[in-house]
Amino acid sequence: MRDYDEITAFLGEWGPAQKLIFLLLTVSFIPNGFAPFTIIFVGDTPKHRCSIPGNLNLSQAWMNRTIPQVPGTQVQYSQCSRYRLDVIRNLSEVFPDPDLLNVSGIEEEPCLDGWDYSQDQYTSTIVSEWDLVCDDTWKEPFTTSLYFFGVLIGSASSGVISDRFGRKVVLFVTMALEVLFSFIITLSPSWEIFCLIYFFSGIGQDSNFLTAFVLGSELLQKSIRVAYSTLGIGCFYAMGYMLLPFVAYFVRGWRMLKLTLSLISLLYIPLWWFIPESPRWLLSKGRVKEAESIIRFMAKKNGITPPAVLFTDDELEHIQNKQVKSVPVTQLIKSCNILVITVISALVWMIIVIGYYGLSLNVPNLHGNDYLNCFLFGAIEIPANFASWFLLWKFPRRLSHSGILILSGGVLLFMNLIPSNHSTLSTVLVLIGKLGSTCAAIMLYVYTSELYPTPIRNTGFGVSSMTSGIGSIISPYIVLLGSYQEILPFIVMGVLMVFSGIVVLFLPETFNIPLPDTIDQMQKIKWCKCSHSDSTQTRENNVVILKEEML
Repeated sequence: MRDYDEITAFLGEWGPAQKLIFLLLTVSFIPNGFAPFTIIFVGDTPKHRCSIPGNLNLSQAWMNRTIPQVPGTQVQYSQCSRYRLDVIRNLSEVFPDPDLLNVSGIEEEPCLDGWDYSQDQYTSTIVSEWDLVCDDTWKEPFTTSLYFFGVLIGSASSGVISDRFGRKVVLFVTMALEVLFSFIITLSPSWEIFCLIYFFSGIGQDSNFLTAFVLGSELLQKSIRVAYSTLGIGCFYAMGYMLLPFVAYFVRGWRMLKLTLSLISLLYIPLWWFIPESPRWLLSKGRVKEAESIIRFMAKKNGITPPAVLFTDDELEHIQNKQVKSVPVTQLIKSCNILVITVISALVWMIIVIGYYGLSLNVPNLHGNDYLNCFLFGAIEIPANFASWFLLWKFPRRLSHSGILILSGGVLLFMNLIPSNHSTLSTVLVLIGKLGSTCAAIMLYVYTSELYPTPIRNTGFGVSSMTSGIGSIISPYIVLLGSYQEILPFIVMGVLMVFSGIVVLFLPETFNIPLPDTIDQMQKIKWCKCSHSDSTQTRENNVVILKEEML
């Protein structure tokens, strides 16, 4: 019995229709490249100091003495306190020249009149507009975490929604919603409203990413899917990433920056008339005529005459019944072997995402120009995509994945030994760490899909995706450590990545091994004693799954 790929093989692998679909879908990933990282510029903290009211009639010399120095430094002034102004005013009336006395012993007070923010780099950010500094410093990473919580909700729900309503509909509805929320957020009257809208924006961001990923995988033939899933998506995602600092350099206010980026995303809505629905999904819903119409249109675009009859009744029944039914998540704990693989995989997913977003969001804490550093962080993803594709093609999964993680983590830990005046070397090392984390994240998608058998592959992916979402929520707080000590985020991420590289070695190898279709065909963890006693349990699990599929 022919499956869908065999039936549509007459379309060819790389005709004009496939090229157009490949191009339009990969181009749609550009907004996904800049959306998660706009907070780098929208939520950056400008240099600031306590505001001093002008009605005190202080001389400029006394105004310069109202802010205490940070202990242990000569040129760094406090950003969260000032000398008591009533004392300063009384002293200024007695001593016109502040150099005549030592003001360091004066009692300090918080910034009761707000803050003055430097506009050397930004005209406004959410931090300067709503004073998210000092006692409210926690609000900035909380904002980012709330966005990633929305991403987690979107990734968890997008599959179910697209299975119900269709790939194309969900792709463009979520794309439109993301544009809408990006526009509405510019009207936020308060930080609380900003956070609420930003959360919903995160839901749309990941939903359209995953839906476009699935749609392309179902529209393109086997030989093109790998290139689409790695090089195509990855390179256009990186282009969006690189576009962000370019736009942010010329648009220095956060509201106008969000508006400009939303208008860029708006350009992708017309793709509705050029990107077709997935024929596979249409067939699974019994919408045969619509599926045939799309296939015949692609054949016409490729200059091919399609067969008079595309699907026989038996083939239609076979294709529709071939859809793999989901199984309960409890299936992942019924076998010790599956449980151990799931725990390790979920842990590695979470750590890699912490490293990826932790490094990406840490740009403001690096030496040098923020815009250039952000651009380099986006550009490094292009060689990372090619490197991951090459490693997946040529080398064993476990060793190559472990090696790239240990190398990346080791480089970040080595930064602790770099003198502070070697800023260029520090940036290069961070870029190497970023390349490694990106490469590891791409490889993990393939490795995870090869570890699980067909009946529980989507379930295993779902659990891993949820833990990666937890990692992205944690990552802004790793970045916050840099406000206490610059090297701390790199030490934490370096230790975690080296640890994950060691943990990966405990997983089974899947290189050049056929994808498992049953639980019995899964690779066994040799060091896990209970995996050898799981054969009876896995046979029982397979019987249960088979019965569920027959029903």
